[in-house]
Amino acid sequence: MNRDEPLVLGIETSCDETGIGIVRGRTLLSNTIASSMDEHARYGGVVPEVAARAHLEALQPAIRAALAEAGVTLGDLDAVAVTSGPGLAGALMVGVGAAKALAVSLDRPLYAVNHLVGHIAADILDASAPPIEYPTVALLVSGGHTSLLLVRDLTSDVEMLGETMDDAAGEAFDKVARLLGLPYPGGPEIDRAAASGDPAAIRFPRGLSRASDMARHRYDFSFSGLKTAVARWVEQRTAEGGDIPVADVAASFREAVVDVLVTKALAACHDHGVPRLLLGGGVIANKRLRDAAIERADAAGVTVRIPPLSLCTDNGAMIAALAAELIRSGRPPSTLEFGADSTLPVTEIQVAARTAGDPDDSRDRDGDAA
Repeated sequence: MNRDEPLVLGIETSCDETGIGIVRGRTLLSNTIASSMDEHARYGGVVPEVAARAHLEALQPAIRAALAEAGVTLGDLDAVAVTSGPGLAGALMVGVGAAKALAVSLDRPLYAVNHLVGHIAADILDASAPPIEYPTVALLVSGGHTSLLLVRDLTSDVEMLGETMDDAAGEAFDKVARLLGLPYPGGPEIDRAAASGDPAAIRFPRGLSRASDMARHRYDFSFSGLKTAVARWVEQRTAEGGDIPVADVAASFREAVVDVLVTKALAACHDHGVPRLLLGGGVIANKRLRDAAIERADAAGVTVRIPPLSLCTDNGAMIAALAAELIRSGRPPSTLEFGADSTLPVTEIQVAARTAGDPDDSRDRDGDAA
């Protein structure tokens, strides 16, 4: 195995996107994504069983497409990587099963890694950016996760500072979009509607931001109350016979979400003396969130890093990148004893890593011990 520039194929199936990525060290060779979003649109949200079936259908074509784009073969690979969790259990099982089958059939080492930490690793693949400095605070915002992390070292020390207590930010966008009669997925639709709205038109609540909340939940998030506040506002306006100003409601809702996310992220930077903030996850595609984070961070003396937007959504490249960093740092591969873990804690960056007493059956491509 080339431990300095390992060629790694990563598999990501934690939600509704089948991601296959191939990297050589810190160089991105392929980022192939097959989304089942259209299949979930009729239900207004992700249906776990539908997602798992879609992964089964998409995996082989996605792997073939990724290999073709990267210009490599399965036999060229140094290692296989896969998301073990967190995520939807059934969806994760599909990726885990496929990764184990590939690793065994190719006689290559397998790295089972954490989905959330993978989002941080995506930044490594930005060839135009300088290396990440540690420690850094990371704000991850997606359809299923809203997390605030302290990253002291990507491969060995990641601490959860706070996370969503109920709905993730992306879920809140989907639910509010449905209240306003906008299509799924809600994030882009809310963004489009908010473009012509007044963000100060309606003062919606900022969850877990009162003084009484800050002692226990300084870095935690809650968007369920905000969603309910929007629903009640719309219901009252309808009962009074008034029209719903969709643009103003969307802009005011979006501003409440952005305000909470940025305020808590910058509080974490201040409290821990870390002048660096990394943003990740699909909701980072929201332009207002990016602009507000950069503007307010600049005023606070904090540098903001944002991976390329194509690497912010769930993808296999970030999983391959994290595994490549584990290999570069000398971490042994995972055993085959791990499974899908829908609640995998962020502190478990790699799952089921071999110990000194385990047989090391990782091989180079000639079949000899690496």
